[in-house]
Amino acid sequence: MDGKMAKFEPKDAPAAPPPPDQPAPDRTGAESTPKARKIRTGPGCLSRSIGILGIIISVALIFAFIAGLKFSNEFLPPEETSREIVVSIPEGAGSARIGRILEEAGGVKSATAFNWALKIKARLNKGRPVLLKAGEMSLDPSLPVWEIIDLVARGNYKLYPFTVPEGRNMFEIAKMIEAAGLGDGDDFLAICRDRSFINSLGLREESLEGYLFPETYNFPKGTPLKTIVKSMTDSFFNVWKKYDSPAKEAGLTRHEAITLASIVEKETGAAQERPLIAGVFHNRLKKGMRLQTDPTVVYGLKDFSGSITHRDLATDHPYNTYIIPALPPGPITNPGEAAIAAAVKPAQVSYLYFVSKNDGTHQFSNTLNEHNRAVRQYQRGGK
Repeated sequence: MDGKMAKFEPKDAPAAPPPPDQPAPDRTGAESTPKARKIRTGPGCLSRSIGILGIIISVALIFAFIAGLKFSNEFLPPEETSREIVVSIPEGAGSARIGRILEEAGGVKSATAFNWALKIKARLNKGRPVLLKAGEMSLDPSLPVWEIIDLVARGNYKLYPFTVPEGRNMFEIAKMIEAAGLGDGDDFLAICRDRSFINSLGLREESLEGYLFPETYNFPKGTPLKTIVKSMTDSFFNVWKKYDSPAKEAGLTRHEAITLASIVEKETGAAQERPLIAGVFHNRLKKGMRLQTDPTVVYGLKDFSGSITHRDLATDHPYNTYIIPALPPGPITNPGEAAIAAAVKPAQVSYLYFVSKNDGTHQFSNTLNEHNRAVRQYQRGGK
């Protein structure tokens, strides 16, 4: 010791506290900083974020798939079994209203799906809208909405059969038209006598008697009468193509052939007799004899009681073939194809007469004496 007293500091004495404006040293002697919250970063954190996002997207896709599946089901057919349903679509109805009508009728599952399908079809059609027709449609609920749209756009109308039997004249057809609900009978007759309309069909006749071909037609409700009449005359022309040349070979014009065929049609219902009846008329015309056929007389009478009389036979009118020595001015009914064929291709026979045997057939004769005997036998009980 050098005389100076050493300053005694205990080993375990605490260090003096740092000034307030200085940070306290840490245990290692380094200055400490305020603790900050650490943000986790790096590949592990990114993976967890992507995983959560994937789950969210997967759940959203599942819900979207379920919703889409449910909606796509609306485009399927309402029924599995094919059958006809009739749906009436009003004139001027929009697509939304048509969709509701079809849904209520069971033609489609959903009006919404129907309108979406229309939009999709328009998009596929380069933006051109699908035009839907009005009227009474025949539809099948076993078809998907796409095909239902096609049927309505095409106009798949409910058709009602209308049959014109062979041998009916236009007055009888007019009553049938009215009874079938296809139009007014008087309007039908007016069309059949309209010369400008007749000319537009390629005919030059006074009326369409004889040219309303007998067959079964199918018309939707509301079909214009002119359309119905044209359908009948179109059928006639389609059949006549086969008989135009034979008629010329037989020395007959079309009008003469149809006039003769109409008489043959009224004279017999036995198919095998038509060529024979036609042969008799051809023979009489060649000889300048009167045809003397009752059906022509009846056609020319305004009031016919149902039983022909001597007075009827003596009544002077253009259709009375007991008076005129030729064919009447026009057909007396609308003949079928078999009668037309018989008129232009008659049987080559020498008969000049025939009389009914009261069983649907006739007795044919070459001479008047033979004919008179047949009349006594079949019409007068042998007297």
